[in-house]
Amino acid sequence: MNRIKEVLEEKGIKQTWLAEKLGKSYNMVNGYVQNRQQPRLEVLSEIAKILDVDIKELIESTKK
Repeated sequence: MNRIKEVLEEKGIKQTWLAEKLGKSYNMVNGYVQNRQQPRLEVLSEIAKILDVDIKELIESTKK
């Protein structure tokens, strides 16, 4: 699971903007945001760079 949706909401950024910056389709980014699919590590790293956050902030821990 990832936290892309939460980070986008915190920063007030739209999925369409992120899709444009990534050079990916809106549907692909929406899949990441809705956790229907997970981005490759390279893409996750690029998303973190674009959103100016540590990559760890985009990953939801499964540890309790």
